[in-house]
Amino acid sequence: MAISYKPQLQHSDFQDLSKQIRFQSMEGKIWFGEQRMLLMQVSAMGSFRRELVSILGIERAKGFFLRLGYTSGLRDAELARKLRPHCSELDIFLAGPQLHSLKGLVKAIPTEVDIDIEAGRFYVEVEWIDSFEVEICQSELGPMDDPVCWTLLGYACSYSSSFMGREVIFKEITCRGRGDDKCRIVGKLAEEWDDAEAFKQYFKNDPIIEELYELQSQLASLRTSLQRQEGQYYGIGQSLAYTKVCQMIDKAAQGKVSVLLLGESGVGKEVIARSVHLRSARAEQPFVAVNCAAIPPDLIEAELFGVEKGAFTGALQSRMGRFERANQGTIFLDEVVELSPRAQATLLRVLQEGELERVGDNRTRKVDARVIAATNESLSEAVKTGKFRADLYYRLNVFPVSIPPLRERQEDIPLLAEHFLKRFHSEYNKKTLGLSDLAMEACMHYPWPGNIRELENVIERGIILTESNESISLEALFPQLQLEELLESRLSNEGTLLEPAAEQNWIEQVLGSGLSLDAIEEQLMREAMQRAGNNVSGAARILGLTRPALAYRLKKIGIEA
Repeated sequence: MAISYKPQLQHSDFQDLSKQIRFQSMEGKIWFGEQRMLLMQVSAMGSFRRELVSILGIERAKGFFLRLGYTSGLRDAELARKLRPHCSELDIFLAGPQLHSLKGLVKAIPTEVDIDIEAGRFYVEVEWIDSFEVEICQSELGPMDDPVCWTLLGYACSYSSSFMGREVIFKEITCRGRGDDKCRIVGKLAEEWDDAEAFKQYFKNDPIIEELYELQSQLASLRTSLQRQEGQYYGIGQSLAYTKVCQMIDKAAQGKVSVLLLGESGVGKEVIARSVHLRSARAEQPFVAVNCAAIPPDLIEAELFGVEKGAFTGALQSRMGRFERANQGTIFLDEVVELSPRAQATLLRVLQEGELERVGDNRTRKVDARVIAATNESLSEAVKTGKFRADLYYRLNVFPVSIPPLRERQEDIPLLAEHFLKRFHSEYNKKTLGLSDLAMEACMHYPWPGNIRELENVIERGIILTESNESISLEALFPQLQLEELLESRLSNEGTLLEPAAEQNWIEQVLGSGLSLDAIEEQLMREAMQRAGNNVSGAARILGLTRPALAYRLKKIGIEA
């Protein structure tokens, strides 16, 4: 469809764009669609530009700001398509200049637009009035020899390229930042510019020191080698709760003591088990993982301890079991509570004597395999009910490690999400723009009953449902209506929990109660702890505090966290 735009035509109304702005003042957040935004003084950006120019030089600083604008343009092109699906191509394209104006970056006036997407034709001229980058240069850097509207230019290139589905390059023909009477840009398809390849170099990362890449590569190689040698692999996480688990694993790994991993389903018990193995002196030997719940009870002994030919129908040949395969190494028994009584008895003998007999055999075989067991049930309760042997429980429970659920290590969610994004981008040969800010906000507040495994599945679904070069939306991650309504309610509320009159009444009641501030704080903390079932992290979320902050306050009133 061909688009022809002349100066006498008027911009279409862009209330659909302005309505996307939402202030969540009490939470310290501003939203534009699903993207979190910032209000920042132009003077602060000016100081930042001046410092970058002084450190990097003009050419490298220009590339940095062009790339900054380019990223912003991609996000806005995605938003324009979503907001104007049934509008004309002209209205969709004009959303770019309108968003530039709406955000206070510049007053953008298209003076000529000649576009035909099907025929592959693109020619656009725009006049920029009151560019924030011109203002920055005039106040911080003084007159420049070349055009200075770098961020705006990068935005125009990416927005138009996304709109056309082909690479478009804009150039600033005249610029007030270098003494011209106005800022004017022209955009054409990349192949129509003689120096397109040279201009594209600005959009490639350019390090300050060229040798840095080589040094980084060497450092990464050395670190990988060191990790393999020392086995310092713990998965992904830097929260306090997860760090404590890693510290415990460090202490257990060097010995050969049995380790019992406790935690909900999906928290990453096998990752921790592999960490113990890699950190131990057995790292070069086999690591064998067994899901006890996935093996039928009548076959579990043969799978774990081996079987001799003819021991039962279907045993056509002798074969070693998982313990023999793990000899000199480590065996990980997941869902160990599901072992049959006979298998429990045999496992106890392996732990005590270091020997086993294959099913249908009368010959004793020595085996040296470190046992790491895991369960998401309470083994002590299983002992009480007779489901699990007490002597085996005490043998396995020498070094218990509790792995926290994901909801108690929220700081790790962005790291885990980024890890899964990279993995699934590779698997599906797709490159999205990552999670939208609102989608990440939802991830940080979702309780994750399925823990890391659920997060992995959610990210995979989000990538499947999202097109390349688009952000993964809240709906793609969580199609459940209840969660979306909850988050929309949270965002639309600017933090006012009470009507002014009700709030005043509540304050009067508190002040008239005769209670001190310390007493009120203590009552609030005790009530929050009771509602959270004495879970400190849960109580902290109720009170809007961090866990360490609440733990400190609880200790002051005699409650150990």
